[in-house]
Amino acid sequence: MKISFLGGGNMATALIGGLAERGFASADIQAVDLQADSRARLAERFGIRTAPAVDDEVLACDVVVLAVKPQQMKAAVAPLAGRLTRQVVVSIAAGLRLADVGRWLGGYHRLVRAMPNTPALIGAGVTGLYADPSVDAAGRESAERILGAVGSTVWIADEAQMDAVTAVSGSGPAYVFHFIEALEAAGASLGFDAATARRLAIDTVLGAAKLAAGSDEAPGVLRERVTSKGGTTEAALASMASSGVFDAIVRAVHAADVRGRELGEQLGKD
Repeated sequence: MKISFLGGGNMATALIGGLAERGFASADIQAVDLQADSRARLAERFGIRTAPAVDDEVLACDVVVLAVKPQQMKAAVAPLAGRLTRQVVVSIAAGLRLADVGRWLGGYHRLVRAMPNTPALIGAGVTGLYADPSVDAAGRESAERILGAVGSTVWIADEAQMDAVTAVSGSGPAYVFHFIEALEAAGASLGFDAATARRLAIDTVLGAAKLAAGSDEAPGVLRERVTSKGGTTEAALASMASSGVFDAIVRAVHAADVRGRELGEQLGKD
C-alpha cells in the first residue's frame, strides 16, 4: 500500500510515525506540504519523499490522506479534482462531510471520513471511521490500517453520527483534562503542594481508565465497587448528584454534537 499525505502537521506526523513503528516502508509514504521547514522535518525524521505540490508521483498511490485544516480543505484538494481514479481518500478534517469533500474533488466518491482525537499524537487515540458505500472492503481495511497506527478504531454506519463521535471522543480529552483540573484544584485546596496534587489527580484518572479498559464490567459496576455505604466515596458522589454533574456532562456532549452539525454546514459551503 502506497500512501500520500496532504499536509504535514501534528496528526500527519503521528500517523506517519505510527506506520513507521509498525514496519511500514518509508519508500511507500510521501507527503505534500507547502511549508519547506515541515517538508524538511518529515524527510529527515522518517526518510520519506516530500513535495511542495501534488505531482504524478503523489497521485501514484493507493490512499490519499487529507490532513489539512477544514478551512483549507477546498483549496488543498483542488489539484486532485479530476485526477483521481482508484485511490481511497481519507479525510481527517473535523466536521467536513464527505459530500462536500467529494464535490470539491469533482464528484469523487471513494472517500472515508475519520475523526481521531489528540491522544493519537502519542499512539493512544481512538478514531471513528465512516466509509462511503462505494468504498470496498479492501479500501476500508486500508483506512483502518492507517488510523489504527495511532490507536483503536470504531466504524460508524451512518455519517450523521460522526458529529456525535466528535462530541464524545474528539472533544472528550478536553472533558477529561477539565476533570483533572478540578481534582487537582481540590487537592491543592486540601493542603497538597501543586506537584503532589497534580500527580494524585493525573495518576488517579490514568489508573481508573486502565482499570475500566481492562475490565469486562461496566463502569457503573466498577464505580459501585469503590463506593462503600456511608463511606467517603458515597459522600462525594452524593454531592456530585445533588449538583447534577452526570446530567451536565451528558448535556455538554449533546451541545458539542449540535455545534458539530452547525460547523459541518458552515464548512461545506462553496
